[in-house]
Amino acid sequence: MIERELFEKCTILYDQLIAYGFQKEHNQYILSKVILDGSLRVEITISDSGIVTGRIYDVELGEEYTHFRTFNATGEFVSQVKEAYQNILLDIKECCTESKYFMTNQANRITRAIIETYHDLPEFAWEKYPNYGIFKNPHNGKWYGLIMNISKNKIDIGDETVEILNVKLDPDQIQTLLEQNGFYQAYHMNKQHWITILLDDTVSDQKIMSLIDESHQFTIF
Repeated sequence: MIERELFEKCTILYDQLIAYGFQKEHNQYILSKVILDGSLRVEITISDSGIVTGRIYDVELGEEYTHFRTFNATGEFVSQVKEAYQNILLDIKECCTESKYFMTNQANRITRAIIETYHDLPEFAWEKYPNYGIFKNPHNGKWYGLIMNISKNKIDIGDETVEILNVKLDPDQIQTLLEQNGFYQAYHMNKQHWITILLDDTVSDQKIMSLIDESHQFTIF
C-alpha cells in the first residue's frame, strides 16, 4: 500500500495533526481535501496507533474511486489522481511526522540526539541486515556507533528481540562499565575497545550520549 510504504519508518506527531487540518473523532484523526478541481475528495485517516489509511471519493457520484490502486492501471487521469494523492501524503509526512529509524523508542531518541549534535544520519549498509545503522565521521569514515537489533540471548538471558548500541571507549573504562546494568561485552566487535549498551532505558539517554561523545572523539584523530 502507498500509505504503508510512505509512513513505515515514521512517528506520527499527533499534536501537529490538528494544526495541519485533521479533525479528531474518537480514537482517530481525519483529514478531508478535494483534488482535481473538486471532482474528487480525499479522506486520510490516522489511528491513535499510527496506522495511516486513505480513500478517494467521486464528489458527484458519491462513490469510492479505487482504480488508482490498481497496479497496472494506466491513463492520464489515473496518473493525475495518483500524483495528487501521493503529494498529499508526502506533505502530511513532511509536516506531521519525524523519522523512525529503529525499533525502540530509546534507539530513536539517541539517533535524533546524534543527528542534532553531529548532523550524521545512520547509514544502513547491509542488505542482509537492513536495520543495522552505522554512525561514522563523514570526514574520514571512522565509526563511532552501531545500532543493531538482535535476539537478547546473544548477550544475556532471554529470547526477545532487543536493540543495542556499540561504542568505542578506553579499555579501562569498558571494564568499569561492564560491572553496571545495561552494559555488555561488545557484540560482534573488538571487545577490548568496544562495548555494547542495551537500548531499553536501563541506561539513561544522557549517559549514553556522554559515551557517544567519547566514542566520537576517537574518530577525530
